[in-house]
Amino acid sequence: MKEIKKKSATDLVKLLNEKREALRAFRFDIAGSARKNVKAPLLARREIARILTEQKIRSNDELAKA
Repeated sequence: MKEIKKKSATDLVKLLNEKREALRAFRFDIAGSARKNVKAPLLARREIARILTEQKIRSNDELAKA
């Protein structure tokens, strides 16, 4: 969580896209039974939620300042 707060807005967008792509890839891999780590989608969804929460907090802070 701490490393997410330190990242810039553009880095958060890039990280969010990477996590979503990883989750999508996992869903396709699971159909072919190529993956063994069943916790990976749970961890990816949690990380996506954390990133989206941080983005929402930042946008609310910007609106409050205006």
